[in-house]
Amino acid sequence: MTNYRWMICAMLFFATTINYLDRQVLSLTWKEFIQPEFHWTDWHYGWITGTFSLVYAFGMLFAGRFIDRLGTKKGFLWAIFIWSIGACLHALCGIGTSGITAGKWLVGFNGARETIEQFINISGNVGLVINVSVVFMIFARVVLAIGEAGNFPAAIKTTAEYFPKKDRALATAVFNAGSTIGALAAPLTIPLLAKHYGWEMSFIIIGALGFLWMGWWLFAYDEPKKKVNAKELAYITQDKDEAPVTAEKSERKLSWIECFNFKQTWSFAFGKFMTDGVWWFFLFWLPAYLADGYGVKMSEPKGQLAIFVVYAIVMLSIFTGGYVPKYFMVKKGMDPYAGRMRAMLIFALFPLLALLAQPLGMNYSLWFPVIIVGIAGAAHQSWSANLFSTVSDMIPKSAVATIVGIGGMAGGIGSFFINIGAGELFVYAQETNMKFMGFTGKPAGYFIIFCFCAVAYLIGWAVMKTLVPKYKPIVVR
Repeated sequence: MTNYRWMICAMLFFATTINYLDRQVLSLTWKEFIQPEFHWTDWHYGWITGTFSLVYAFGMLFAGRFIDRLGTKKGFLWAIFIWSIGACLHALCGIGTSGITAGKWLVGFNGARETIEQFINISGNVGLVINVSVVFMIFARVVLAIGEAGNFPAAIKTTAEYFPKKDRALATAVFNAGSTIGALAAPLTIPLLAKHYGWEMSFIIIGALGFLWMGWWLFAYDEPKKKVNAKELAYITQDKDEAPVTAEKSERKLSWIECFNFKQTWSFAFGKFMTDGVWWFFLFWLPAYLADGYGVKMSEPKGQLAIFVVYAIVMLSIFTGGYVPKYFMVKKGMDPYAGRMRAMLIFALFPLLALLAQPLGMNYSLWFPVIIVGIAGAAHQSWSANLFSTVSDMIPKSAVATIVGIGGMAGGIGSFFINIGAGELFVYAQETNMKFMGFTGKPAGYFIIFCFCAVAYLIGWAVMKTLVPKYKPIVVR
């Protein structure tokens, strides 16, 4: 038996790695490099990241449908092309701000910084610089979000094409680990690129990786029957209730309205709504949290090591996300949904440790929240891999990307609220010297967000179990 399916999984892994590298550049550069140039506050940053989340949310809805219609190969190519363009567009934010505020466009990256500084010194109009730079940055984030929205619908659809149900959580955990590797590599590379070559070049260099991946995908991907031998094809199509679709009998496409008629769709969407924002909060705000609470810069070894440790711990999800549910399915004889839900309940308990992150960090050492966030992140990725797999377990292949897109939209909306809320809360807590549970000012704001992150998974699991108590595949007639 050939093992071409794992080469396809490796491609999904690298695509997800690039996906997370691209979205991580801003969080690792804004506090130290971009904020001094554009004078943003947490409120502005919250709106920039929140807008990304919102566009990503609605992009997921249409991206899933787009990929189901266009097909996996072409759909994935378009997705990564658009998000790579968006990643590179961030670099033009300074030049655009220089052009609008001071009328100087063709000045280069260093010239833009000098022009903006001169404009502020002469005119004192910091507000105009802030507003213009935020608009330009939001535009770049919108393009990035539209493209990145296609990654997970396409990857889950590919997994459904190349893996039997019992292996899908493992395959999803493997390619989803690309998000961890991207987040792990980001602090070791992006701050150094920004420090030595400017923050603009960090966006361009990281963004260019997507174009390299496109060439690989164009050459390597095709439907399984054209790439694997008979034994591997038999292994891939072993599920009795999921016979391979032939040219003579195509599976009927489901409309959006039909997809919303299924409780499985609402269950998946609510699970994403409650928990995606937790991961994105850690992804976008952890560098700022370390800078605000402990004075740690991302361009310094201590800051890079802290982020590295977080995502090194998250790497555990490669094993836990796939093997825990497989244990319940293979060893305990549970059906795929029951096995995944049992595993997801276990994963939902670990984020409760986030309740201790702020107290231990402020009273003892920053390494306590670093380790706790790492454990919560590993639990999230394990949860996420199985949450995605509940779709491919019970949804017809012709609608997998569409329903993943619907769930992704829900997750993006949840992420929008937590990012906007965090920015608003942190500014309010600092300005009013707010007190909460023994913390004062911005630390009080962080503790409130950590409390939500701790319980989000248990709430999500309880509602999912209520909506879909038992394994019930959808049959298209």
